[in-house]
Amino acid sequence: MRSIVLASASPARLRILRRAGLDPRVAVSGVDEDAVPAGSVPSLVARLARAKALAVAAGTADALVVGCDSLLELDGRPYGKPRSAEEAAAWWRARRGRTGALHTGHCVVDTATGAVAAETAGTEVRFGSPTDDEITRYVGTGEPLRVAGAFTLEGLGAWFVDGIDGDHGNVMGLSLPVLHRLFLAVGVPLTEVWPAA
Repeated sequence: MRSIVLASASPARLRILRRAGLDPRVAVSGVDEDAVPAGSVPSLVARLARAKALAVAAGTADALVVGCDSLLELDGRPYGKPRSAEEAAAWWRARRGRTGALHTGHCVVDTATGAVAAETAGTEVRFGSPTDDEITRYVGTGEPLRVAGAFTLEGLGAWFVDGIDGDHGNVMGLSLPVLHRLFLAVGVPLTEVWPAA
């Protein structure tokens, strides 16, 4: 069975992989996200995912390193984790009843062969219209301060998402169908990462 290393501190990504039968080790990359330029939100998450995967792969032997990065795009602007409760609340007031796109960059590095594969996925997110009091209470829970775009699909944020068009895992930070394609692209079938029957 191949060893998997998740180059991310995201509890949601770790949970997705564990529920899918994998038992990854976590190694945070330390990449300075503010130092990575890009011309669009999809290209930014792609570059960040690659940078994180390669940074962790440099110190990892014989493993599949999975790097990811997610950002919400609204009006062409990227929304990562809010810097304050006030910023999270402002974001929510501005997006009521609107649709954004959650982009996640994925990158897999096979440190045994040096093979690298990457792909970006986008999912449309239709936001509801929470009241000002609901936004204040939601932000006060702290949940939106820990996640890209200041919302979740699992947890309290789900009350304010009317629907999505695309992969729900992508919105939570990692698309299993994308990861499957990337494993195959580096020459590793799922049977080499799943636990033995």
